[in-house]
Amino acid sequence: MKAERTRPKTPKETRVLTGRSLRAAISSMATAIQGDQKGTSPVAIVGIQSRGVPLAARLAGCLETATRRKIDLGSLDITLYRDDLSTVGTRPILKATRIPFSIDGRTVILVDDVLYTGRTIRAALDELVDFGRPARIALAVLIDRGHRELPIQADYVGKGIKTSRLDRVDVRLTEIDGTDEVVLVKR
Repeated sequence: MKAERTRPKTPKETRVLTGRSLRAAISSMATAIQGDQKGTSPVAIVGIQSRGVPLAARLAGCLETATRRKIDLGSLDITLYRDDLSTVGTRPILKATRIPFSIDGRTVILVDDVLYTGRTIRAALDELVDFGRPARIALAVLIDRGHRELPIQADYVGKGIKTSRLDRVDVRLTEIDGTDEVVLVKR
């Protein structure tokens, strides 16, 4: 008797955000940030490498258009602050950390693409406070997929989605991937 061959399961992709809805989500987050900042000192926006950086730039652009004020923009590479650095490899690839302004006494909006366990944000907070003492740190994420391992919540969310721990959320941005969309890959 022949053993039956089973095809490996192929992941099923579901588009969560199109280019248009992704841009609308960013605009909505910028409006919420602007509303919360009335009467406070100017905000600074810091994106987490890699997709948090173009998202931060887009948020800053929306805020600059709405407020007609320059928004300080920076980037963080949290690689050396990760709690799983030993599993990343012997020579992790480092990207730019660039904060060319003082964060002391300011509101800093930390930006990332997907909020999942909270560990990336914890690492980003550790690195950010090495640059100074902000008055407040807020978190803006394009996608909140749940399954937190640490007590971290976003202040501004583009879209919340239900996922399993086995699922993957792929954020694709024109600046990196040549297209704007968010896809949920079910396994």
